[in-house]
Amino acid sequence: MSLLEGKTALVFGVANDHSLAWGIARAFHAHGARLAFSYASQALERRVRPLAESVGASFVELCDVAHDDQIEALFAKAKGELGSIDVLVHAIAFANREELQGTFYNTSREGFRLAMDISVYSFIALARAALPLMPQGGSMMTLTYYGSEKVMPNYNVMGVAKAALEASTRYLAADFGPRGIRVNAISAGPVRTLSAAGVSGFKRMYREFANIVPLRRNITLDDIGGTALWLASDLSAAVTGEVVFVDSGYNILGAPAPTES
Repeated sequence: MSLLEGKTALVFGVANDHSLAWGIARAFHAHGARLAFSYASQALERRVRPLAESVGASFVELCDVAHDDQIEALFAKAKGELGSIDVLVHAIAFANREELQGTFYNTSREGFRLAMDISVYSFIALARAALPLMPQGGSMMTLTYYGSEKVMPNYNVMGVAKAALEASTRYLAADFGPRGIRVNAISAGPVRTLSAAGVSGFKRMYREFANIVPLRRNITLDDIGGTALWLASDLSAAVTGEVVFVDSGYNILGAPAPTES
């Protein structure tokens, strides 16, 4: 059964074949979706375009989400080439590397502004621009992390940004609900991605994760893709404004269970 047959998804945030956004796109493609992609910089085009072509996507456009004119230009082109879309995927986050180590109180004003702009406001801006292309309703989704709720070592300003992103998800869900558009967030457990590599201590956390979570295993791109597929499909038709955890149960723990010797 193809859950997304006849639907079009516009995906932001693919950087390479390890990206969460790529796991999502791959799941969408397997279920019949027509895919379109945006990449963040010219340097990423050589990685993104071959991936897009491998799933039959012809719409592959540059868009720096820090610039409203580029967002407007991309969606104008999407309207001309795609007509309408059914799914918007926002898998974008950024903070300067120096903000993801040491203490949170040393976050710089510019570092805070940049993290909020790229990681949070970009979702609002993309959602607003996508709205006219979703006259029949649809699904919007973003990616978050449990560092929005609990303090995680070296996550710092990104944890604060993810908290704002989750609040934005709820407000967008309230705004767009009357239009038949659902807005949700996926809170993913640790996955080896390009952005995760920028968090100090990530490799050690990743190694230990599978030993303490209830399901005793790490998260895969297929896990993220499967949940995104559900959120994009009619199977989640009454779900909006939610943060859906895909973390092998990490978020339910008050303290890690001791490993067996």
